[in-house]
Amino acid sequence: MSAPTRKLAAILAADVAGDSRLMGEDETGTLAALRELRQGLSDVVVGHRGDLVKSMGDGWLVEFPSVVDAVNCALQVQENLAGHDIIKLRIGIHIGDIVHEDEDIYGDGVNIAARLQEIAEPGSVALSETARKFLDGKLANEFKDAGERELKNIVEAVRVFISGGVEGNSGTPAQTDKPSIAVLPFDNMSGDAEQEFFADGMAEDIITGLSRFGSLLVIARNSTFSFKGQAIDVKQVAVTLGVRYVLEGSIRKGGDRIRVTAQLIDADSGNHIWAERYDREVSDIFAVQDEVTGAIIAAIAPEIDQFEIERSRRKSPAEFDAWDLYQKGLAAFHRAGPADFVAAIDTFDQATQLDPGFALAWAMAALARTQYALNGRPEDRDQLIRVARENVQIALRLSPRDPLCVLADGTVHSYYREHQIGIAKLQDAIELNPNLALAYLLLGQARDAAGQYEDVIAASDEFIRLSPRDVDLCMALTMRAFSLFHLNHREEAVETAYRAMHTPNPTDWAFVCYCVCLFYLDRKEEAKFALDEVYSRIPGFSQAHVREALRHHDEENVGLEVEALRALGVPE
Repeated sequence: MSAPTRKLAAILAADVAGDSRLMGEDETGTLAALRELRQGLSDVVVGHRGDLVKSMGDGWLVEFPSVVDAVNCALQVQENLAGHDIIKLRIGIHIGDIVHEDEDIYGDGVNIAARLQEIAEPGSVALSETARKFLDGKLANEFKDAGERELKNIVEAVRVFISGGVEGNSGTPAQTDKPSIAVLPFDNMSGDAEQEFFADGMAEDIITGLSRFGSLLVIARNSTFSFKGQAIDVKQVAVTLGVRYVLEGSIRKGGDRIRVTAQLIDADSGNHIWAERYDREVSDIFAVQDEVTGAIIAAIAPEIDQFEIERSRRKSPAEFDAWDLYQKGLAAFHRAGPADFVAAIDTFDQATQLDPGFALAWAMAALARTQYALNGRPEDRDQLIRVARENVQIALRLSPRDPLCVLADGTVHSYYREHQIGIAKLQDAIELNPNLALAYLLLGQARDAAGQYEDVIAASDEFIRLSPRDVDLCMALTMRAFSLFHLNHREEAVETAYRAMHTPNPTDWAFVCYCVCLFYLDRKEEAKFALDEVYSRIPGFSQAHVREALRHHDEENVGLEVEALRALGVPE
């Protein structure tokens, strides 16, 4: 065993794009193409003073004495492959400390190069800013600034530059699995130079707020503000920054009123996904800025989620990566039926198997399990929650400050009737991201279990304010209705339950709530009619269904519901 040696080196990591799909389509042809590629790659590497350290079937690690050698080698390889019918390479290059040990290499130089390779588009080269500093002007200009990127298992974001001008390359900077967004400087349309600070502050606050969503990659302010004052082609901006989505907007002040407009654009098609206009009186300009930026952030995050779900649906299962599975799981999770939660659990588990470092998938796997325990009839509820707790622990190890991971932790504690701890953690998640609507929904759920009904109403109202068209609107309204019922606001409770039943995605418990509320208003015939709908939605419905679903509630808070159902003839 050789002693480890450490040195500074340029590392090139290369991998064949879509190798599994290629093997499935034509194994013989792909293997022949790979053999040819290995020989050609070896010749080019030697010609640029490179040392092929490791070959991994369809991937390679190469060490170079200089970044210039590494980059020239990478560009030549991509040029040679530009017209290839089968093989496309992703290449990443970084310079950093490496450790040689037992004919292998380790260290940050290797890790970052490998992560850059993962985010590169087929046919392109992704170069770290650290490496680019070693290039002269002409060679450096071969690469376009793609902004700061979060790389998997790398603590700090890395500024990335992507090769352009190689024939056969799309010219589009690499995108991570996460949806990426650039928030452009807002235009000041008021003719008042003093409003420039307000326009810039809007964009900066939106960038900060969106950065709190672990599911989004947000381009840094310095990159997007480089376009300030320019005539902007949104699609070209998206290409330059390597993003899927662009948010642009404007402000116009007249007298004591200000108008803010914002548009979210799909960079691939150039189509508007969402647009809104906000008219406000300017009594406190900073309060207006906080309110409107919060409203924009809360509105576009779920719009992007829904668009990503639709994007994933257009792919064939063979093309699914961990992010696509995560989106598929979210779609099932938000349908909110027992069978949907089972499907969500399975899909999130597949995502974590494909990418064990995917913290959000671990968190959602936990949340899907807790929601199934609350809304379904699993065979072993205790085992389900034990696994949920294990999922949460992994999520927190991977990303201890991500709001979704903290949220999942609080929900599991709440299920175990650890109400004080659970609610505190859910509040921590809201501190981390005040615009995460799901946090208010689950906080309301936890407060409901603790019997804190006035606080449930406040949480559900905040959820509805942040996301008035949310797919989980029925759940929020149902919680609100049950809380109004317990606070003896029975008429309002019935009206709210009726609204819940008529949302686009009604859950079974909205109908149960409506039935119970009608009973206590002495509208028993209507209650029995409503109960028929419950039976049609939940075959074999019984009092046991309610007791099991509310088992994480304090016992004194569930008696009224069971008493009403017993009186209506619902079996034990």
